[in-house]
Amino acid sequence: MPDAALPLPSAALPHSLGAALARGARGRCPRCGGTHLFAGFVKPVERCRLCGQNWTLHAADDFPAYLSILITGHVMAPVIIELGLKTELSLGAMMALVGTMALVLLIALLRPAKGGIIAFQWWMGMHGFAARPGRREALGD
Repeated sequence: MPDAALPLPSAALPHSLGAALARGARGRCPRCGGTHLFAGFVKPVERCRLCGQNWTLHAADDFPAYLSILITGHVMAPVIIELGLKTELSLGAMMALVGTMALVLLIALLRPAKGGIIAFQWWMGMHGFAARPGRREALGD
């Protein structure tokens, strides 16, 4: 496959940052939306099979985990407060319930967070991606 991404019709490209983020969060290629962004749970494919976009340039690092933890903490705080005030659960049962809920939420948010961050970096032209690729290609420059 060539080193550069294949040209796409402007209808296939996302026309806004939100559209690119939505594609990435759903685990789809942020550029074409036609195939999977991930080869593993959070390991992105090297190149998109349809448009040829190189996804090895991203630098998401630990940010998806931080974002997942931040969201989980904000969701779980009121749940923990309500459980503490309104239930007759024992402390051990409450800890097991809260721990399980937090773990499930963290795991469920990790992949969409990584996809969204990769899409954001691509759209903004960060970390080796071409400058504003969605805008440049959509405008035909």
